[in-house]
Parts: sequence; C-alpha cells; structure tokens
Amino acid sequence: MSAASEQSLADDGSFRNYADSVHHNRVENNYFLNHTMQTREFVKEAKNKYCGLQTLKMSIWDAIELLNDLTDDSDPDTDLKQIVHALQTAEACRQAYPSQEFDWFHLTGLIHDLGKVLAHSRFGSNPQWSVVGDTYPVGCAFSPKIVFSQFFNQNPDLNNPEFNTPLGVYKPQCGLDNVDMSWGHDEFMYCVLKGNGCTLPPEALFIVRYHSFYPLHKEGEYKYLLNEEDEKMVPWLKIFQKCDLYTKHQQIPDVAELMK
Repeated sequence: MSAASEQSLADDGSFRNYADSVHHNRVENNYFLNHTMQTREFVKEAKNKYCGLQTLKMSIWDAIELLNDLTDDSDPDTDLKQIVHALQTAEACRQAYPSQEFDWFHLTGLIHDLGKVLAHSRFGSNPQWSVVGDTYPVGCAFSPKIVFSQFFNQNPDLNNPEFNTPLGVYKPQCGLDNVDMSWGHDEFMYCVLKGNGCTLPPEALFIVRYHSFYPLHKEGEYKYLLNEEDEKMVPWLKIFQKCDLYTKHQQIPDVAELMK
C-alpha cells in the first residue's frame, strides 16, 4: 500500500464509536439482540438452513442491487445504503493495490458484504441481529473485548459449562475452519462462494469469511484457535480493514453510473 493510500485511509478516531454516535440506540439494540440470541445451537441451525444454497438463484449484479434497499443496523459510522459501501470499498482496494495481479482484491471489496442480502425480503427478511455486526466464536467463552460484551449475560450458552472456558469445545490451534462463528453475512457469503466453485484465491475467501471478526484482527483475541494457515491470512484482514472501514466518510460514488 502506498504512503498516500495509507494516509487517505487513516483512522481519524471517529470510526467504530460505540459510546455516543448518532446511531447509538439502533446499534446498541442490534447488539443486545445479537449477543442474546447467537447461541451455538442457533448457528448450527442457520448453517443447515442457508449453506445448502436452496433459497434462490440470481446473478452477483442482481444481488448487489438488493443492497440499495439496505442499511446496516450494527454500524455506528454511517447510515448509507450498503451498495454505496460496497463500491467505496472496492475503489479503496483498487487504489491501495492497483496492479492487475490484485484484481481479486478489488472484487473482494465489492462483494465482501454481499451476504447482507439475508436481511432483504427476497431472502426472507432475516432480522439484522442475525446478519450484521462483529463476529466471534461460539462454543467457547465470549471475550470481554467483543463490543457490547455485557449483553452476553442473557445468552443461554452461559449456562453450559462446556462453552465457558477459553477453548470451550475446541482444541488449541484447531484452525478457524473448525470453529463455529456467530452466524451472519460473512459465513453466508463464504458458503455461497464455496458452493458455486468460486475461483477467487484463498486470501479472498478468508477476507469474506472473517472480515467482521474484529475481536481477532483488531483486539488480538482468540489467537490460540488459529493454525499456521490462519496466521498467514490474518495480515490480509488487517490490510482489508483499512479499505473497508476508513472509506465510509469519503465521497459518495455515482451508483447509477458505476452500475452501467
């Protein structure tokens, strides 16, 4: 990433404000529901329901256009439509890595949040607590560094001693592929890509699947679950986070022009 790109994507301290943003009530309520309802049993049921890819069939562009109907109730930074964020992120990825060899990175920026269509009526209008927000492992202790971690106090999994140690049901360095993450747009889009034989490289699939795993790539939590391959991929999450997060207040693209 160039020095100019780094500067343009620098954090001015206004992002991920979970204390007193103008959207605080909406965001807080979404996380209260998310942290109360995201149990390991719920996650497994959601995977069984949606990872079979039996809901409907549409093109990537048709799905992207559905984002024009959605805002993200977990996002304290913006209330822009998600199609705008997709285009902003793709352009930031292109500016940061303009070389043709990184065209996969540009495309990843465009589609990374496409799983949010789960909240659209075409996909059953799933409640946003089950679609958006930071992700985290289930089946082990919830980290206190997860945003609004106090809301886990009503999660039924707290009543299961097996789930309340740092490792829980997992083994050290088991690899994230063997860990059940809270259900949402990341895991769903990963399933869509894998299920359709996507040819994007492993780095792209890892970004799509774990870009919302802020407890890991921002706070450094849950590293004991990573295997050697995960460790190699985490730097890409940190690179992508700059393009994903720090573009939200930049110039709004002309959606109609770019969709031509």
